[in-house]
Amino acid sequence: MVFDITNLKRIRKQLNLTQHEFAKKAGISQSMVAKIESGKLDPTYSYVKKIEQAIEQLTKTEELGAKDIMNTKVITVNKDEKVKNIIKLLTRYNISQVPVINKNMIVGLITESSFLENDPKDTLNQSAEDIMKESPPIIAKTTKVSIIIQLLKFYPIILVKEAGKLIGVITKADILKSLK
Repeated sequence: MVFDITNLKRIRKQLNLTQHEFAKKAGISQSMVAKIESGKLDPTYSYVKKIEQAIEQLTKTEELGAKDIMNTKVITVNKDEKVKNIIKLLTRYNISQVPVINKNMIVGLITESSFLENDPKDTLNQSAEDIMKESPPIIAKTTKVSIIIQLLKFYPIILVKEAGKLIGVITKADILKSLK
């Protein structure tokens, strides 16, 4: 679809830019902007594309990344932690899942359903590694929200790492909070 050049003046004013400021951002002369806006010049296709690209850049909103929505209060458990202690931890912090670590490496995940898939009474003296599920996806803090949303359709939690260190977690609740 080709940009309608007759809307240039209206768009430029909505962006709160002078002709000179807009011309600089589009890489064209201020006199060309003035002539186009007054209808005295019908620009070539290449100039219309430059103008269109400048408007697109000026109006594009930056998509949020993991760093913008992640919860940085990360609670983890060691693979040797007893299940009864993990239940207390989940209850105390009102959370439904917790990453399992071993020597600072993420090795799995315990969710509420980890307890329910076995007889809960039988699991109390077991350790985290006995009932944990596989590790959820681990992403960078720059990963865009659109990708995170897709991952959360299949996983209950996403982990965020930087330089080998766990720096945050993202759940569906964090996505909802970001929409406020």
